[in-house]
Amino acid sequence: MPLYEHVFLARQDVSQQQVEALTKEYSDVITEGGGKVTKTEYWGLKGLAYKIKKSRKAHYSLLNIEAPAAAVSEMERRMGLSTDVIRFLTLRVDELESEPSVQMRKQDRDERGDRGGFRGGDRGGFRGGDRGGFRGGDRGGFGGGGEGGSTFRARPPREGGDSRPPRDGDRGPRPPRPPFKDSKPDTGSTGSEG
Repeated sequence: MPLYEHVFLARQDVSQQQVEALTKEYSDVITEGGGKVTKTEYWGLKGLAYKIKKSRKAHYSLLNIEAPAAAVSEMERRMGLSTDVIRFLTLRVDELESEPSVQMRKQDRDERGDRGGFRGGDRGGFRGGDRGGFRGGDRGGFGGGGEGGSTFRARPPREGGDSRPPRDGDRGPRPPRPPFKDSKPDTGSTGSEG
């Protein structure tokens, strides 16, 4: 029987118990279709990369499925009709993982506090300090400072004028404009005549 990993996203305003009820409902659809759900995981309420149906967050849930394609299609059809499910993705895989998924292991690592990433200190992360970044000082960067003032300078002009070949749409230098035919010389008066 084919193996699938299925993740669905539920709206942010439903509770965790409602998400677990949705997971149970869709697991029952799979078992009715002649398959079985080998593992379910609730990953929690997480932020989305962009708004989906006016939601900035969603409840993530994973199902490992061993079922015929018809049962998976029926589950996806019902998810498409549900107002609580905002997105889902089903992937066919060669084998299912029996241990906790990467998301669950990440949560364990977060709870222990073994994570890297953004930090100050002397070993990396986004910071000013002595190893670069946008800053003034004696090594340059935007905002200058140092011996030569600002290190942001305009490019020097080319030698011998503009010798590059013309590109499409490049008309070259403009000729001077001729004076208007009906123009009167400026007399310098600003008031009304007469």
